[in-house]
Amino acid sequence: MKEVRKLKSLIEFHRSRGLLPPQHPLISVVDYSDVRLSQENNNVNWVFDFYSISLKRNISTKLKYGQQQYDFDEGILFFIAPGQIFGVQVQQGDREDKAGWMLLVHPDFFWNMTMATKIKQYEFFDYAVSEALFLSDAEEATLNGIIQNIRVEQRSNIDKFSQEIIISQIETLLNYSERFYQRQFITRKITNHQILDRMESILNNYYEADNLSEKGLPTVKFLSEALIISPGYLSRLLKELTGLSTMQHIQNKIIEESKIKLSTSDLSISEIAYQLGFEHSQSFSKMFKSKTNLSPLEFRSSFN
Repeated sequence: MKEVRKLKSLIEFHRSRGLLPPQHPLISVVDYSDVRLSQENNNVNWVFDFYSISLKRNISTKLKYGQQQYDFDEGILFFIAPGQIFGVQVQQGDREDKAGWMLLVHPDFFWNMTMATKIKQYEFFDYAVSEALFLSDAEEATLNGIIQNIRVEQRSNIDKFSQEIIISQIETLLNYSERFYQRQFITRKITNHQILDRMESILNNYYEADNLSEKGLPTVKFLSEALIISPGYLSRLLKELTGLSTMQHIQNKIIEESKIKLSTSDLSISEIAYQLGFEHSQSFSKMFKSKTNLSPLEFRSSFN
């Protein structure tokens, strides 16, 4: 089992990556070309107590979440929130053309500011590395300009005004990232529709099994794990494609299966609910009526 190392401060991070101490204890912009990692880190999983926003290019390193690995041969932006666990797979030899930056921000930097709460609302901090943001050259240039503005303010003695300016720049960076993710969901429609097809296949197979009474109802967690996609990314992807959340897709599948059983069998409502994975028939009846405006018995009667 890999060792888990927790870095509580930016100072600890700088030290672990062979960097000079940060100019400010709560915020730092790091040139990735200065970062040093050895292959000893391959046996370590990391947890930060601070936010990390990284743009990396041409890195002889893979980042790993669970079984997912990602290369950094083009401009890719990804986000790590405090408490997330990830691994670093260092390849032999550093590339001379590696580039990029890391913006590290401790939550205390946002203390008593609206951003302390707002930053938690950006869903992409919960996305896995495989769901990173692919940037066009123009988008990368936009974000690089924001990082340069933060560098300028960071190099001065951070006072109330510079802190507010930096937080404003961070918010701008996050808002641009939100916009670019929206573009990515649109431009990757083929891949996204393949995910939708896979999800429907997984749900079909789930309901073709004979042990639904033991497995219970399918969950968002079950689907995201089967698709190897984080729950947040899956939900947003489905919203963009269909206008429905992951849970709504699951519920629609349940209603579809229940209509078949109600119209083609003589099973009681309790038996159908049990076969669909419900623990209580009342829960099934309540969901069915909320989706169809009919009770299960009323729906069945319409076929007689």
